[in-house]
Amino acid sequence: MYPRVVINLDALKANLDKLNELCHSQSLTTAIVTKVFCADEKITELIENSDADMFADSRLENLEAIHTSKPKLLLRIGMRSEAERIVQSCDISMQSELSTVFELNQAAKKLGKMHKCVLMIDLGDLREGIFFKNRDEIIETARQIHACSNIELFGIGTNLTCYGGILPDNENLGVLSELADSISNTLGIKLSMVSGGNSSTMTMLSEKRVPAGITNLRLGESFVLGNDTSTGDPMEGFATDSFILEAEIVELKRKPSKPIGKCGPNAFGEYPVFEDKGEMVRAICAVGRQDTDPDSLTPVDDNISIVGSSSDHLIVDLTQAHRYNVGDVIRFTPGYGALLRMFTSRYVKRVYTSNQNKK
Repeated sequence: MYPRVVINLDALKANLDKLNELCHSQSLTTAIVTKVFCADEKITELIENSDADMFADSRLENLEAIHTSKPKLLLRIGMRSEAERIVQSCDISMQSELSTVFELNQAAKKLGKMHKCVLMIDLGDLREGIFFKNRDEIIETARQIHACSNIELFGIGTNLTCYGGILPDNENLGVLSELADSISNTLGIKLSMVSGGNSSTMTMLSEKRVPAGITNLRLGESFVLGNDTSTGDPMEGFATDSFILEAEIVELKRKPSKPIGKCGPNAFGEYPVFEDKGEMVRAICAVGRQDTDPDSLTPVDDNISIVGSSSDHLIVDLTQAHRYNVGDVIRFTPGYGALLRMFTSRYVKRVYTSNQNKK
């Protein structure tokens, strides 16, 4: 059945083991992010049986589906309306608004639980968190969280690169470490977590430049695709083909490369521009934007190029490729955006490969 994503569990395990070893050797805990594969059961089982320290996800639905003995961390800032659900489904959540923390405290009190909060600090990427220059506000917010009866101020954290593209470095992560020290000294407590970001920290990690005060990293793309997101490049020794999208050819025709007639907007409101390359052998694969992100796909066959896509069809140029027929399957390596949409789509089947299954 196609389209389908082929998941190499052995390659994923190798990436996971390397990340855990690399982080633990530098006294960093690992929060493995399950969002991009929607907490797929077989992949989460791999994480559960590894040395990873905790699961992390931005969606409560995913965290609720994970059955684990490890802590579960909610990455996305929680909604006040889901406070009780947050306390029920995860052990730790990242927060930046006191009003939400107060709602969590009431929910935790009602449920007879203690909930851990990580106060988010904005180091300049301008997504979530209290702006790092507002030190008095940071200290006062930390003090009020610490005063909550059913909330533990578990630590502080930051997010970099995801929105503003700001890269982690010794200066901004040094600020996070200094703020952690200030909070600890002011409140007379020791913070359990100082979370220094995500897979964009991999270069610093590999070069052993992560500041000593940072204690945790949240790792997703480095695990699933073997990429350092600060550069977009594959990391040495990591598997980059743990996932392969396979799509079946449903039409194969020789046609012009440029549409004929007056051009208007396509189905997505875009005004596409086409280069006239003469006639080409064009194949249509039964997969589209509802299933994946075509801009984030790379054909495994170097002689194939992607021409365009609609909701349900992916058009590829086979002019330079070896002979393909209707019914044949074309394979693609997904980037992060393509992978995220593939797992979110219920139309893409999942197939697992592992040497262990062959024994």
